[in-house]
Amino acid sequence: MSTNKSEIIKKLSNNYPNFIKKDLKKLFDILILEIKNSLKRHERVELRDVFTLEPKLRKSRIARNPKTNEKIYVDEKYYISFRSSKKWTLAINNEK
Repeated sequence: MSTNKSEIIKKLSNNYPNFIKKDLKKLFDILILEIKNSLKRHERVELRDVFTLEPKLRKSRIARNPKTNEKIYVDEKYYISFRSSKKWTLAINNEK
């Protein structure tokens, strides 16, 4: 089951009734925006005891089209490496 932004905001507002939903939305948007901007600047994002996101450079290379077997050049690009914390991994795997 996936969770979307509105469900997260609803759970936050239920857990913290003193906050206005509008403020929680703004806080969530700021958090996501800061994570995105940090990754754009090729900086590591670490939320302790939850996860780490790190942009890594994949070098340029010669690849091939599997359908036509034609060689193509692939430019270098960044990809996002995700790593969950040990606590989070254990919590997820123990709830089967």
